[in-house]
Amino acid sequence: MKNIIILCLMLFIISCKSESKENKKEEKKVDNISAKVLEDAVLTAGKLIRVDSFPTKHITPRPVDVWLPENYSDEKKYAVLYMHDGQMLFDETTTWNKQEWKIDEVASKLMKEGVTKEFIVVGIHNIAALRWLDLYPEKAMNFLTKEELERVKSLSNNDFTLEDLNGDEYLKFLVEDLKPYIDKTYSVYTNKENTFVAGSSMGGLMSMYAISQYPDVFEGAACISTHWVGAKPIENNPLPNSILTYLEKNLPDVKTHKMYFDYGNKTLDQFYPVYAPKVDSIFLNNGFTEANFKNLFFEGTDHSEISWQKRIDIPLTFLLKK
Repeated sequence: MKNIIILCLMLFIISCKSESKENKKEEKKVDNISAKVLEDAVLTAGKLIRVDSFPTKHITPRPVDVWLPENYSDEKKYAVLYMHDGQMLFDETTTWNKQEWKIDEVASKLMKEGVTKEFIVVGIHNIAALRWLDLYPEKAMNFLTKEELERVKSLSNNDFTLEDLNGDEYLKFLVEDLKPYIDKTYSVYTNKENTFVAGSSMGGLMSMYAISQYPDVFEGAACISTHWVGAKPIENNPLPNSILTYLEKNLPDVKTHKMYFDYGNKTLDQFYPVYAPKVDSIFLNNGFTEANFKNLFFEGTDHSEISWQKRIDIPLTFLLKK
């Protein structure tokens, strides 16, 4: 009996050491970037790992979260979904409005049911004071006249210049700094066919911009409640036309890419339906079909994580379907 107890204790110690090594493996430094498992994160499934301040010369460093699905294994390969506003995705107990996208719940369900390929999610946190400057599709400003640009600047609380916009730098951070780190640190596919980007509102604009600027990096983009107005809704706003003109001139290849858009009609979403016909015409007139383009209307839905969590399965399925 004594020998059995000793044997059990030895097995327990070995198990603990093995688990400790596994945690250390996930927490080890890669390229001098430290990441830690968020043990207190309130998740339905999977594991959340955070780099507290991702080093970069392109934009202001900020946290980046990596969600790994349950039973994540180095023996498999996973697709990667990059998402903006990363602090709003997984844990409502830590968000400013106590809402979340429920990405871990929905993604886990889709994978468990065999609807989508297996994938991880990388959430890039926003910095509230810089969010508009970071997520605005910078090159869309090139389609404003000088007079329109001056009007836009006059409507801003701050006298910004084009040099203040960080959209191009934000994408350089994503593509040149973050993606190589993810590719090296996790067991993921690195090709375009398994790399996707998604976000809502300004994050919807940035997702559209990401695939337009880097079509060789991203196969698909989900642009949810896309903020076509560009800034605060105002009369005679020149921004939507410049954004849509940019999009029309920078469409990704219809043969190799997927584009998802959606919108509601309550709160801030009430300003989006007017742009739907133009979005449809841009894509449908350039060869896109329902197989690789969606622009869906959700009656009665507003501009909130509560609304987005109820339909996020649709774009995830559209982009990542097996």
